[in-house]
Amino acid sequence: MINQGFFFEGKTIMRIWDLSPGYLNRQSLLGEHRELHGIVSIIVNKKKGYSKHPETLRWVGYGWALRMRHQLLAAEMKLRGYSEKSPVRTRAKNSAWPEQFIDTPMKQYQIINDKYQNKETGRIPIPKNAQELWRQHKYSIMARDVNLYKEIGPKVSKMKPLDDFSDLAFLFCNVLRQPPKESGLRNALLHMWGYVSEYADIDIHDVNTWSLNKLVSHVQEYALKSNNGYLLESTALSDLSVWVSY
Repeated sequence: MINQGFFFEGKTIMRIWDLSPGYLNRQSLLGEHRELHGIVSIIVNKKKGYSKHPETLRWVGYGWALRMRHQLLAAEMKLRGYSEKSPVRTRAKNSAWPEQFIDTPMKQYQIINDKYQNKETGRIPIPKNAQELWRQHKYSIMARDVNLYKEIGPKVSKMKPLDDFSDLAFLFCNVLRQPPKESGLRNALLHMWGYVSEYADIDIHDVNTWSLNKLVSHVQEYALKSNNGYLLESTALSDLSVWVSY
């Protein structure tokens, strides 16, 4: 059972999103990176400014999660060609994430969608239905839980375009916080490689001997070179690179 957590109502000046950084445009991505470093500084150095802000309070004691969120941001920045050289080293509460959300994941999609009207969008478009959400997350889910992957697919295929998918958005948000196992990572990355292998002209037997780092690097490289829309709109394209080195 996934804990539904608690939700803070109202607007916030600072914002650490709970969605994949792939949904953020350049300004939001770089902005969250700055704000995350600001929150780390407030918590670590016990600064008073914004120390009582809801966004700061929900991260107090979750140093490991802040570090991992920073790595997810850094991975997305690298994928888009930005250089990130300011690591976060906090480690409190290993493998634990805050249960509180400023807004539900579904509400966050809505906020971003409204915010980006007539503006630059993120690498991944905001999903309009369950099918789009699933297509964007399927390889991130596969890497973590192949049984859940097999269960979700048929259910989503039966949903109608106008069906509410807020529960699915919440589920995916929480599943993506879980570290994948090595076997799950390799399985998902090999599936992704299948979409770009024809551009690489590399024998599959050679691919099977690659390290996970080499595999994820080549998947990213050829997804970008071939402009493969399916992979370019996948959360896994940046997400899995973080956990490969975890």
